[in-house]
Amino acid sequence: MQKNLISVKKSSGEIEPFEIQKLEESLKNCGASNQEVSTIIKSVHPMIYNNISSDVIYEKAFFILKKINNVSASKYSLKKALFDLGPTGYPFEKLVGALLKEKGFKTKVGVTLNGECVTHEIDILAQKNGNSYAIECKFHSNSKAVSNIKVPLYINSRFWDIQKQWNSNVKNKTHLKQGWLVTNTRFTQDAINYGNCIGLKMLSWDYPKNNGIRKNIDEFGLYPITVLTSLKKNEKIQLIKNNVILVKEIITKPTVLDDLKISYHNKLKIIEEAEKLCDMKITKYEKRRK
Repeated sequence: MQKNLISVKKSSGEIEPFEIQKLEESLKNCGASNQEVSTIIKSVHPMIYNNISSDVIYEKAFFILKKINNVSASKYSLKKALFDLGPTGYPFEKLVGALLKEKGFKTKVGVTLNGECVTHEIDILAQKNGNSYAIECKFHSNSKAVSNIKVPLYINSRFWDIQKQWNSNVKNKTHLKQGWLVTNTRFTQDAINYGNCIGLKMLSWDYPKNNGIRKNIDEFGLYPITVLTSLKKNEKIQLIKNNVILVKEIITKPTVLDDLKISYHNKLKIIEEAEKLCDMKITKYEKRRK
């Protein structure tokens, strides 16, 4: 069978033709050099077979990239790393809140607001320029999960109930302007069409085009700690339990690693990977081997 006739099964279940250019582009987007991309393609291409899973291709490429450029490997693993923030949605909410702060919003995570009919728990309440925004985060641990039209329908009905009460209350100093819906996977086209029609701002892994979650995380360097290749799975879980969600938190406060009970040498490896990934330098940490 010729390579150009080989099909790939995406995590969503869709089947599409295998295109080596897509793999090359995804590797370059995470900062891999032309030489590194060439090395990976030469190793992975012969292992591609018909109806191969896109997850298998990712694993093969990631395994090689991790050996030659762990920082690019961290960026390459971002989509999977977001799933690894689960099973609860709180870490994802904190990440979204951090993104909003970078854009100049004041935020509160986990807020109970009165509606005209009932009370509602809102994931994030954001404020900027005299306006408030009620933001709901739909986190999925499964890459196959999507947010269909039922999700924005439900979110928007809750927003309208809150908005009526908020904007009629003279004690509120801001105008509740808009509802937002954020997910780490994707929306169906019907969900997008409905959101656009009623003015619900929507953000997913790759929506809006060229301004989705991935683009924003890369732009502001707000990587979750689950991308770090120098951390073991149980260490990531422990950090998340300790409410350490972002790589930048390790850089600004390296003592968060103390609870992991790992060697000083391993702490240095984690910190150095974090610095390179976020292009930041640590301010207070004695970088010497003991």
